[in-house]
Amino acid sequence: MSLEFKFDVDTVRKQFPACKLEVAGEPIAYMDGPGGTQVPQRVLDKIMKYMIEQNANEGGNFAASAFCDIVEDGAREAAADLLGCEPGEIGFNCSSTQNNTNIAHALARKFAKGSRIVTSEMEHRCNLAPWLQMGKDGYDTQIVKLDPDTQQLDLDDFKGKLTPDTKIVSLNWASNGLGTVTDVKALIKMAHEVGAITIVDAVHYAAHFPIDVKDIGTDILLCSAYKWFGPHIGVVYMRKDLIEELDFYNVMCDDIATGPRKFHMGTPQYELLAGVIEAVNFIASVGEEYAECFEEQLKGLEDRRRNVVAGMIAFDEYESVLAKQLRFELREIPGVTVYGPAEGQPRTPTVVFRIDGFRTEEVTKVLGDNGINSWHGDYYAVEIMNALGFGGEEGGGLVRLGLAPYCTQKDVDRTLDVIRNMVNER
Repeated sequence: MSLEFKFDVDTVRKQFPACKLEVAGEPIAYMDGPGGTQVPQRVLDKIMKYMIEQNANEGGNFAASAFCDIVEDGAREAAADLLGCEPGEIGFNCSSTQNNTNIAHALARKFAKGSRIVTSEMEHRCNLAPWLQMGKDGYDTQIVKLDPDTQQLDLDDFKGKLTPDTKIVSLNWASNGLGTVTDVKALIKMAHEVGAITIVDAVHYAAHFPIDVKDIGTDILLCSAYKWFGPHIGVVYMRKDLIEELDFYNVMCDDIATGPRKFHMGTPQYELLAGVIEAVNFIASVGEEYAECFEEQLKGLEDRRRNVVAGMIAFDEYESVLAKQLRFELREIPGVTVYGPAEGQPRTPTVVFRIDGFRTEEVTKVLGDNGINSWHGDYYAVEIMNALGFGGEEGGGLVRLGLAPYCTQKDVDRTLDVIRNMVNER
């Protein structure tokens, strides 16, 4: 029988040095999680240890050089446990944007001009810009509409854009602009039925939920470690046979640029790979504490993979309650409009809104002056803001708040109090 779940946020916070910082006599409320999380001490220690004790390049006959292979292999193993795949299906590069751009170049060499690419208005520019560029280069790039009423992907429009000529379907799993979670498993199945290669942008999704790439059936998936407690580095999953099939731009060193090394433009950033390992270990350490609470969801899983999934479930259980309270209480404030999918629909703990009579940058400035980190604008989800009528500098986008496992009830209450005071003093 599963144990009752009660998340110990204080124990989590003690692991994050940033949680000791204050503004205006109050601990900083890190409500800016969708833009990137804070980093636990153990990740900082691992990166520093590498830089001090193990810093070298590969290929040398000395201990530090030999350690490079250990770090790279360890990072692949850790990311594979995070995503539910084999280590040999994991690659790294400086960012998900760079990974997706490299993948687009490789796919452009595989498919003839005129081939159809399907993506959407829901995308971050990381997962839109490469396909727009291919559209300029002679490919048939089709953009699935956002339904502004439901603030979800227009499923009928998606189905209508799938044709036998469709070679690439690239969609996000969760929108960083709205928090909307899309049923990518169903869309991947439809894309495969017309023979398309599927790419899932999970950069926003991976910060909050367990991922099993084999279960959803995607060919490629992107995420970034700085969204889940690690350093700035992009992580990519790709089916092993597809890695071997694709021809990537590289440095033409045939003895190096094989397998997942095809993703690298040169030698990896080993210190950041060390941070990836420890970021996954941090998630697993939290999951180990709560695994017995989620026995049903963890059936068949073992070792670190089991604990990673348990950790992500624990984060979701904790964050979703705070996010729901934040959405509901914001709606009660006069002049505040909360955006995103309807209550009861799948969503991340990301809360976006506008306040009548205030520009979005005014809201985030007041929040920041009170030690509450938040974002405003389009967050590179440009097409979403255009579709909602908030695009460009004049439109101002939306104010965005997001929960992470080190956020507290007090953070939520302070945020609501500051916004209420703004409205009352207007």
